[in-house]
Amino acid sequence: MNQIRKSPIQSIGYGFIPDQYLPKGKDEYHLRNRQNGQTSEHRRLKAFEIEALVRNNNTSDDWNRILVSESFNPELVRNCKFFGLVRIGRLEPWYLEYHNLRVPVGLYNSTIISCDLGDNVVINNVNYLSHYIIGNDVIIVNVNELATTSTAKFGNGIIKDGESESVRIRMEVCNENGGRSILPFDGMLPGDAFLWSKYRDDVQLMEAFERFTERTTDRQRGYYGVIGDRTVVKNCKIIKDVRIGSDAYLKGANKIKNVTINSAPEAMTQVGEGCELVNGIIGYGCRVFYGVKAVRFVMASHSQLKYGARLINAYLGNNATISCCEVLNALIYPFHEQHHNNSFLCAALVMGQSNMAAGATIGSNHNSRANDGELVAGRGFWPGLCVSLKHNSMFASFSILAKGDYESEIRNPFPFSLISQDLSRDRLQVMPGYWFMYNLYGLCRNEWKYLKRDQRTERIQHIETAYLAPDSVNEMMEALNLLAECTGRAYLHHSNSEGIHDREYAISVGRQLLDTGDPAIDDLEVTVEGIENSSRKVVLLKPRQAYAMYLRMLRLYGIEGLMDQLEIHQPEDINGVIKSIPFSARRDSWTNVGGQLIPTFEVNRLRSEIGTAKYKSWQDVHQFYRRQSENYRKQRNTHAIACLLELGVLDKKTFDKSSLVSLADEAMDTRRWIIKGILDSRQRTM
Repeated sequence: MNQIRKSPIQSIGYGFIPDQYLPKGKDEYHLRNRQNGQTSEHRRLKAFEIEALVRNNNTSDDWNRILVSESFNPELVRNCKFFGLVRIGRLEPWYLEYHNLRVPVGLYNSTIISCDLGDNVVINNVNYLSHYIIGNDVIIVNVNELATTSTAKFGNGIIKDGESESVRIRMEVCNENGGRSILPFDGMLPGDAFLWSKYRDDVQLMEAFERFTERTTDRQRGYYGVIGDRTVVKNCKIIKDVRIGSDAYLKGANKIKNVTINSAPEAMTQVGEGCELVNGIIGYGCRVFYGVKAVRFVMASHSQLKYGARLINAYLGNNATISCCEVLNALIYPFHEQHHNNSFLCAALVMGQSNMAAGATIGSNHNSRANDGELVAGRGFWPGLCVSLKHNSMFASFSILAKGDYESEIRNPFPFSLISQDLSRDRLQVMPGYWFMYNLYGLCRNEWKYLKRDQRTERIQHIETAYLAPDSVNEMMEALNLLAECTGRAYLHHSNSEGIHDREYAISVGRQLLDTGDPAIDDLEVTVEGIENSSRKVVLLKPRQAYAMYLRMLRLYGIEGLMDQLEIHQPEDINGVIKSIPFSARRDSWTNVGGQLIPTFEVNRLRSEIGTAKYKSWQDVHQFYRRQSENYRKQRNTHAIACLLELGVLDKKTFDKSSLVSLADEAMDTRRWIIKGILDSRQRTM
C-alpha cells in the first residue's frame, strides 16, 4: 500500500536536510545562503505589513520567518500560504508582459514553502512551490507543482551523501546493452561523450571520467532549485528537481523532473506544450516543444527536439534537430537533421553533418536476437528514403544510401560514395566518389550551411565542417589503394592470368590502369570483398572515374594546405618557401572526437596523461580541446603537405618556383571545375 507519513503541520518547510547529513555547525539553510548570496538585504515584517497580509487572506506558520526587502508592498500578496523561511524581494506596482501575457507583479493564490523570491516577480496560481531560489522579473503562473528535494541532482549522473549506487543515472549510448554507458553532467561536450563511450578497455580512463563527473557537483544534500532572471513558466503541471537558467521560457509542459535547463540572454532555451523530460541536461539555446518525450538524455547547445520526438538514452550534439521520430541509445555529433515521423535510430554513433530521410531504420537488431550491436557512421551520413540498416555496420564519411532494405551488415570504406542495390541481379553496388561526380552543389552547400548555422556562443571544440578534411582525406587515401587492388584483380581475372597474385601485385596492376585512365577498365566487372556480410556480389561502379575524382580532390586538399602554410609563414623568396615546407611530414591518423578532428597520437597522449592524473577535471579536458583547436590549422596543413608527399606531388630535390606556380594553377583549375559542377548539379535539381 502507499506509505503516507503523518507529521505536525508546524514542520512543513523545515528539516529540508536530514540531521545526519548536516555538516557540523551548519543549519539547513547553509547551501541555500551560499547559492543566493543576498540574504543581508532582507528584514522582518512590520506590524502593519502583517496586518495587511492577513487582511488579504494570507497565512503563515510564523510571520517572523517571512523576510522582505525595503520596497516590499504587502498589498501585492493575496491568498497565499507561507511555510518555513521565505525571503521576498521588491514588490512594486508594475505589471510584467511577455508574448502578450500581462500579469501584475506580486504573489497570488499560491502555496510557498521555504523559498527565496527575487525582485518584482509574479507568482500566480502556483499550487505548490517548494525550496526554490527565484531570480528577478520572473513570471510563474498556473503551475501545479514546482518543488525541489534535498537529494536533487538536476540531471547529473552523481549520487548524494547516503544514497546507494543504484540511484545513479547512466546514459546507455551507442549500445543497447549498456556496454558503453556514460554519466551525464552539466557542460558535457560531444567529445566527452565520445571518449567515454569509445575507449572502454582503458580502465584508468573510465575511472578518471567517473571521478571528474563526481567533482562537477557537490555530494552534499540540500541544494535548492534555481530559476534565473526573466524566466517565464506558465501552464505547466509538474516541475521537480529542475534547475533553470535566465531568460528561459517554459509553457504547457506536462512533466520535467531531474533536469538542468541552461539558458542565457544570448542563448535562450524554450520548452513547450506537452513535453515530458526526465533525467537530462538541456544546453543553452535549445528548443523542445510539441509533445517531446526525453529520458536519460543530454542536448548540447542550440539543438532541437520537436513534434513528438522521443530521445532516450542518447546524446544529441550541437545545432542538431530531431523531430517526430524516435532515437534510442545513440551518440549524435553536431549538425544532425532528422525530421520525419517514421524515422528510427538506435544503437548508433553518428558523426554529424548527417541527414535521416523518412522511413529510415538505422541500427536495428532485426538480423539477430542480440542487443549489444552498434552502427558507426562517419561525417555526412545520409541514408535515403525507407533505408533499413542493421548493426554492426560502418560507413566512411559522406556515405549516401539509396532506398532499400539492407538485410546484412555493411562495412563501407569508400568516402563520398553511393550505396545501392541491384535487386534484379541480387547484388550490392557501391559508387565511390559519387558526390564529386553528381552532387558538388550538395557538398558545398552543406559546408556553407553548417558554418552559418553554428550558433554556439562558447566554441570550446572546433567543429570541422569542410568536406575535405583529415578524416575524409585519410579515407580517400586508403580508398585509392583499395580501388587499385580491386581493379587489378578484375583485370587479371578478365585476362585469364594464371596463378595466385598477392595484394601488392594486384595494386600495382590496378594503379597502372587507373593512372593512365585506361578505358578498358569500363568493360571490367570490378568487385570488392568484405563490404557486406553476405554471400552476394558487391560491385564497384565507375572505378576509373572514382579514382580520378579521389586523386583530384586529394591534390586540391594538399595544394590548398600548402598555400595556407605559406600564408602563415609569409616567405620572401623561393628559398624561404622551401624552408617553410615540412618535407619530412608523414600522414597521421586522425580521430573524430565529437566533431573535432584531432590527430590520433594526441588523443592517445590525452588518454595516457589522464591515466597518470595529469588531468584533474573535465575543465582540464576541455582545455585540451581548446589547445587542439588552436593547433588545428597548423596540424591540418602539415597533414595536407604529407598527402602531397605521399602522392609524389612534392619533391624537395626538384621543387622550385615553377613547381609552386604550377600547383597554384592546378588548384585554381580544380576550383573552377568545382564551381561548374555546382552549377550543373544545381540545374539538375531544379
